Amino acid sequence: MSFISLSFLLFLGILIILYYALPHKWQWVILLIASYVFYLFAGVKYLAFILFTTITTFLAIRFIDGRNKLQKEQLEKRKEMMSKEAKKAYKKQIKAQNRLVMIICIVLNFGILFFCKACLVEPLHTAFSSNATFSFLTIGLPMGMSFYMFQSIGYLIDVYRGKAEALTNPFKMALFTAFFPQLVQGPISQFNELKDTLFSEHAFDRRQLAFGMQRMLWGFFKKLVIADRIAVAIGTLKGAEYTGISFFVLTVFYAVQIYGDFTGGIDIAIGAAETLGIKLPENFIRPFFSKNIAEYWRRWHITLNEWMKRYIFYPITVSQPMLKLSLKTRSKLGKVGMRIPVYIGSLLTWLATGVWHGFNLHFIVWGLLNCFVIVVSEELAPLYKKFHDKFAFSNKRGYDVWQIIRMFLLMNLIRATDLFNDVGEYFTKLGSLAYQFNFNVLWDGTMMNLGLSVSDYIILGCGVVLMFLVSLFGRSGSVREKMEKWNIVLRYAVIIALLLVVVLFGSYGIGFDASKFIYNQF
Repeated sequence: MSFISLSFLLFLGILIILYYALPHKWQWVILLIASYVFYLFAGVKYLAFILFTTITTFLAIRFIDGRNKLQKEQLEKRKEMMSKEAKKAYKKQIKAQNRLVMIICIVLNFGILFFCKACLVEPLHTAFSSNATFSFLTIGLPMGMSFYMFQSIGYLIDVYRGKAEALTNPFKMALFTAFFPQLVQGPISQFNELKDTLFSEHAFDRRQLAFGMQRMLWGFFKKLVIADRIAVAIGTLKGAEYTGISFFVLTVFYAVQIYGDFTGGIDIAIGAAETLGIKLPENFIRPFFSKNIAEYWRRWHITLNEWMKRYIFYPITVSQPMLKLSLKTRSKLGKVGMRIPVYIGSLLTWLATGVWHGFNLHFIVWGLLNCFVIVVSEELAPLYKKFHDKFAFSNKRGYDVWQIIRMFLLMNLIRATDLFNDVGEYFTKLGSLAYQFNFNVLWDGTMMNLGLSVSDYIILGCGVVLMFLVSLFGRSGSVREKMEKWNIVLRYAVIIALLLVVVLFGSYGIGFDASKFIYNQF
């Protein structure tokens, strides 16, 4: 069931009525049923995957919690009988058992995830599709698999580390794993930040319902009016004949599309949850106002990046092998040797992030390019500081604007790897920027042959300006809270106007069901 469909709006409307009309103590049960109904619309065949993740992580969590309780009981019961060394050995034994169970659960789940992704990669996909015996392997990637799996495994690791309580109710574990607004494209929530709001009782709150619907409307605008409209031009510009300045236009258009598509979907997810009184974490905080790539990734897809840092980067950099390596290289390489664990941790983290997007080479290249720019920028930070200290203009507002533009352009060039399965084609087009200055494509009619009309460009231009102004307006606080203080006539006039824009200018597909979100494929 797509977020951008009449069936979803009907589904959510019925759910809201039942959610608040029935006894509040059953609200989490209603959410569980609704989440599985939502998931079944993606296909009954995918149900086994989400059930497998739910059951295996729950059993692993219960085992770890049970062993921890047993350890506490035994140490308390035998505290006078056990020596310090015996207690230490017993704790080490319990921890080793817990670690083994955790690793088995992680390997099983990520093994399935990687297998499903691998079956989508050529030539495996074609080979399996053409062979009747193995055609079942082309089942595809179950909806939301990367998101619900990362969320569940993160919870398992937190329980192992003693940073989260272990659920005793398997149905609550099922809800945490399958809560429907997060299934399409995140955000990836931590258990500690979601438990209080997900399992609590919520009284009807008119203001909260209105805020949630406003957030959803803004998401529909970004997805339907902006992202889906510009998609046709992007499909054309990917053609081999579009190089030089045409490729540069493609990178800018794609930045607009993926921002509208991804943030629009997150707005709908967060808004839908908000109508039910549930708070999901923010996944974007004005990323295009960043001054460098590292800052950009602290503002873009925040929950995925936090997951990667918490469960991959930090464990690698502070692991015993890395600390030993740092000690060995420090004497020979000085400060560089001290930072080798950071280099290795960054490389492996970005490699994992690329693989998370897909097993295709262009995703791995994308991850490595991000890693290279961030690491180099961090290493050159002392030189940047000297530059800023020496030249007064670098502390002016104009220089800040230049840094934002520079980040935007650089990120566009890196992000364009998403568009080409053939990495060689991407680098060929990237290289064409150095020698093919065909600026004439901007006015010789080329832009009118991309599938967009003059009215489309006007709508896109106005839409991009509106998104920019809303982001600018939101830097000092919530836009919806500011609007709440407006005159009621003005406030509702703006909301109705935005609704009409979505209805009249939204780019709809067959049967009024818009194209899928880009991040559905991940």
